[in-house]
Amino acid sequence: MTAPVAPAVPAEPAVPVAPAVPAAPAVPVVPAVPAAPPVPAAPAVPAAPAVLATPVVPAAPAVHAVILDADGIEMSGLLAEPEGVEPRAVIVAIHGRGMCADYFNGLTDPAGSLLALGARLGYSVLALDRPGYGASARQLPEGQPLGEQATTLHAALTDFARHHRTGAGFFVVAHSDGGKVSLHMAAQEAGASLIGLDINGCGWRYAREARHFPDTLGGGASRLNWGPLNLYAPGTFRASRSLLRSVPRREEIQTAVWPIQYPRLAGRITSPLRLTFAEHELWWELDDASLTSMTGRLTAAPRVTVDRLPAAGHNISIGRAARTYHLRAVAFLEECLLLGGGDARRV
Repeated sequence: MTAPVAPAVPAEPAVPVAPAVPAAPAVPVVPAVPAAPPVPAAPAVPAAPAVLATPVVPAAPAVHAVILDADGIEMSGLLAEPEGVEPRAVIVAIHGRGMCADYFNGLTDPAGSLLALGARLGYSVLALDRPGYGASARQLPEGQPLGEQATTLHAALTDFARHHRTGAGFFVVAHSDGGKVSLHMAAQEAGASLIGLDINGCGWRYAREARHFPDTLGGGASRLNWGPLNLYAPGTFRASRSLLRSVPRREEIQTAVWPIQYPRLAGRITSPLRLTFAEHELWWELDDASLTSMTGRLTAAPRVTVDRLPAAGHNISIGRAARTYHLRAVAFLEECLLLGGGDARRV
């Protein structure tokens, strides 16, 4: 007998699926907080300006008195030498009428001293009291005529060269009547060895205002000798009294004959020559025709130049323009050395 078939076990009723839990509503995104604007940097505090160091002014070269033997005549002067080196050359400074060697030593401003400047630039500088001035006045109380002064100065330089190194030789810087003596020096045989000359305040023919030859130590000559007073530092006129000397008689009487002497000398000068005239120079005729006539007589000089110095009066080396002039004079000396003196081109 067939076994009865067990009834099918009914399937477990499906467990109802739990209804889906609705998703939580989306949390709204908090909008990004905009970044705070950058805080502007504090403006840089400008650096304090650098404190300029006080320029160190080198000590002025030593200036000392010298005595030279000019063939038996005792000649006094001042000497400054470069420190620790051989001099490139010797600058010989020759003062004008009624003055002395100290004229070139920076009367009211050390920066205006030719002695100090030249020594700093490698030169010996010898400022001499002309014959009849300084120590020589004892032997020459009446002085010497200009030509004899030139001979005496050459003798003094010969004695200097015996005892001091002179480098390339002697170069002359001269003022006014010292320029007249210097032209006599250049015209003499011994003058052929000069490196060159830089002469200021010395022309050929006197200006109309100067033809009465006022005493340069007293009244009547202030306008001629100085020009506008603002060209000189305060205290210059008071200090200049220490420079004044009496003009020896034999020199004094030469003043009137200079316009005759110059043409006789000029053609014998064989050294380079620079003539400097201050803007306010009043002693000389200085129009173009007069200067052309003057330089035209210098037929043997290998190089001749004429310069006008602005903001200066007759006494250049004790005025505000002193340093400017002295630098230009040294520059001319350098040109003479560069061009070989007598081989230099005449301009």
